Amino acid sequence: MEKFDVIVVGAGTGGCMAAKTSAKMGLSVCLVDCKSAESIGDKICGDAIGKHHFDNLGLSYPKGDELERVIEGIKVYSPDAETIFRLVGEGLYGFIVNRHVFGQRLLKEAIDAGATLFDSTQVLEPIIENGSVKGITAVNKKSNSKIRFEGKVIVDASGYAAVLRRKLPPEIGIDPEVDKKDEVICYREIRALRDEIEDPTFCRIHLDLNVAPGGYYWIFPKKDACVNVGLGVAAVNVFPNPKSQLYKFVLEKAMFKGSTIINGGGGMVPTRRPLDTFVGNGIVVIGDAACHVNPIHGGGMGPSMMAGKIASEVISEALMKGEPTTNALWPINVRYMKSYGTKQAGLDVFRIFLQNLTDEDINYGMRYKLIKEEDVLKAGLEGDVHLNITDATKRIFRGLGKISFLKKLYDMAKKSKKVRKIYENYPNSPDQMPLWKLKVQEIFEN
Repeated sequence: MEKFDVIVVGAGTGGCMAAKTSAKMGLSVCLVDCKSAESIGDKICGDAIGKHHFDNLGLSYPKGDELERVIEGIKVYSPDAETIFRLVGEGLYGFIVNRHVFGQRLLKEAIDAGATLFDSTQVLEPIIENGSVKGITAVNKKSNSKIRFEGKVIVDASGYAAVLRRKLPPEIGIDPEVDKKDEVICYREIRALRDEIEDPTFCRIHLDLNVAPGGYYWIFPKKDACVNVGLGVAAVNVFPNPKSQLYKFVLEKAMFKGSTIINGGGGMVPTRRPLDTFVGNGIVVIGDAACHVNPIHGGGMGPSMMAGKIASEVISEALMKGEPTTNALWPINVRYMKSYGTKQAGLDVFRIFLQNLTDEDINYGMRYKLIKEEDVLKAGLEGDVHLNITDATKRIFRGLGKISFLKKLYDMAKKSKKVRKIYENYPNSPDQMPLWKLKVQEIFEN
């Protein structure tokens, strides 16, 4: 039997940050992952992360083999490709990283801080005693032997799999399942092109509901003439295979003629607001497992690391004061919701709105700049949707017979602001949670 103060399940970006921060605070920490040590960090990913996340977390910028490309902004293409929003600004400046090398760096920092790694170890289920999570059971994949880990606080950072969250009983208070309509299924490849991509310091996002229903396809520049190209579709109703869509509609483009595949793969991403709560007696859920992903573009590395740092700081305080109860761990919810969750909730309203549009709606909206480029940037950074509906715009849309679309857009912006206000007033204790949840449900059920 192994005993630690903190057990972190999953050595991804959030898990490594949680393990490193906890260990630096003098706690005994173990980091458990099903992959071998040398494979940690090798994950299907868009590979993009903003510079501001490194600044906020005190991480050194990627360099050497870890850095694939410095990014200055994003170009968003309308479905008919006639309108391109060129988005630049401090919040969009960032990096394309080599995900494996970056992951290995974070792992090394966690181990150097004092965390003990148990690699090639598959977590089976949480150990629950008297309504509190007290540890985990796992199996060593090399020896096929069972291991029991006991800890004061367990952190589920196991990504979409959410190996612990999915097995929590109702009394813990964390939702075990996420609605399928809030998930996107993706497929991406790393490809070597014949020639370097045009504007290699810009990521490209293409909106086209025929190609990527409920999602988008992307082309992100990497080193030399390589790109990360992929496609995501909403996992609702009868959805198309994203790999088939990528090959049929994207890889047929002239820029990919003669290109060669380096590697490829797919996965699921929860693209919605965070779970209402991600703490319970003895347990914290972070990263993809807690839906800490940007609902619009699906980026998760930055918010997962932020959640890992916040969680560890609060865990340390809770253990110094006494037992890691739901009440003691509750500040994790409050701090995350007020720093990032509010933005995600506002963007979730926008995401649901976008998924119910037609390509014609998006073409018109972008062509007439109902949301201007600077407002798209503000929405992406803060989750605050601003509209550009002037009297002249109303006259144009009245002539086009699209005035109902304007009304829907206006209603969406109002709901986005309303839900942001609710999240800004996230309850300071679990006792206030039922009333808060009713307010959130009222908006999203509508």
